Order: sequence, then C-alpha cells, then structure tokens
Amino acid sequence: MELDPRGQRFAATLTSVVLVVVLATGWGWLALAQAVLFAITAADPRRGPYSSVFRALVLPTIGPPAEREPIAPVRFAQLVGFVFLTVAAIGYLAGATTVGVVFAALGLLAAFLNAAFGLCLGCEAYLAMRRITAKSA
Repeated sequence: MELDPRGQRFAATLTSVVLVVVLATGWGWLALAQAVLFAITAADPRRGPYSSVFRALVLPTIGPPAEREPIAPVRFAQLVGFVFLTVAAIGYLAGATTVGVVFAALGLLAAFLNAAFGLCLGCEAYLAMRRITAKSA
C-alpha cells in the first residue's frame, strides 16, 4: 500500500503549527491531543485526521500525485511522533516543563523538516533500521 507524499507534508505542516502553539503556551493537553492524532495515524495513515482533511480539501484542487510512497515508513514515523509527544505531554502535565519543551521541540524539528523539505526523519530511521537488520540476517 502506498500514500501520497503531499498528504504527509500537509500533515507535517499542521503538526508544526500545533507544536509551535504547544511550545509557546505549554499546553500539555494539546501535546496529548497531538499524541492521540499520531496514534490514530500510526494505526492507519490513510485514516488519520490530517489525512482526511487533505483528501477532502486539498487533493481535489491539486489533483492526483505524480508519485507515491510506501506506507510502512510513514507508520513508523507516526509511532515515533506518538512516543515523543506522549513524553512531552507527560512532562508538561506533570510539571516537568523542561522535559515537555525538549520533546515538543524535537517533534517540531522533525515535523518542520518534513513540511518544509520533505525530509521525514522517522521514515529515514525506519529505512536505516531495515538496512541494518537485512545486513545482520
């Protein structure tokens, strides 16, 4: 199964906006909400809320993609995002603001790189792990 990479960049853009708000306000509950969105999308990237918005509002105006990307690296990237934002939310909500800031900032960095440059750090990590495990097998 494959996905439209433009949808992933759209989702990364929305995620970047959310994480800027989290960092500016310290809202742990918003970090937790983003973690939930990551969990939903990790389960099935085609069913993620940002993906649904992309398909409904953006895709009709830009047309079908010229290329597609495999779903497995995207799922892994969403799982990594879930872990980072869960830690950020726990940090903020437990009063460990520094932990919340660090993990939200790392999430923002990854989301921004995907949104601005199409560089999915979680996807790259997935592919690197696959290469390492294939060499050791």
